[in-house]
Amino acid sequence: MLAQSTYTEQELILLLQQRSKEAFNYLYKNYCAVLLGVIVKVVYDQETANDVLQETFVKIWNNINQYNPQKGRIYTWMLNIARNSAIDKLRSKGEIMKSKIQMGDDAVNNIQNRNNVEQVTDTIGLRKVVSTLKPEYEIIINLAYFKGFTLDEISKTLNIPLGTVKTRMRSAIQQLRAVYNN
Repeated sequence: MLAQSTYTEQELILLLQQRSKEAFNYLYKNYCAVLLGVIVKVVYDQETANDVLQETFVKIWNNINQYNPQKGRIYTWMLNIARNSAIDKLRSKGEIMKSKIQMGDDAVNNIQNRNNVEQVTDTIGLRKVVSTLKPEYEIIINLAYFKGFTLDEISKTLNIPLGTVKTRMRSAIQQLRAVYNN
């Protein structure tokens, strides 16, 4: 196949599985800003976020054959890889120490950068859709996907049982899927 300006999701997946560099360049060009937005929500340091973004695309390239269209869209799959990579980086020992040391001007710059990224991420309308959920679902989605909390951390933060968090998360995801599948 020749390089083209757009691909359907199925064409893109097939080309990536065939190791097409043109398809990978297309993927990077069209999704790097949104994936970086997700990463910066978790990892506040821009340099570290850029590193995580590169790691994310390497994981996507190396694991494209594990993508299962039955479980969701490739966009969602990539968002999960980006978010999980950012959380893994944040939880690594060096990053925990680095975040504790960060102060002053760096903290102010990072807040400004996060605000800019929020605008980029919000252009896909995800926050708007999440805000339509019931409040008890919305807070769990916000903590999990925008703040990087684990289900256990959400349970402790909101002081509700872990089973309740899991049930609400499952219901919220089902409602979000219904919105995006229409």
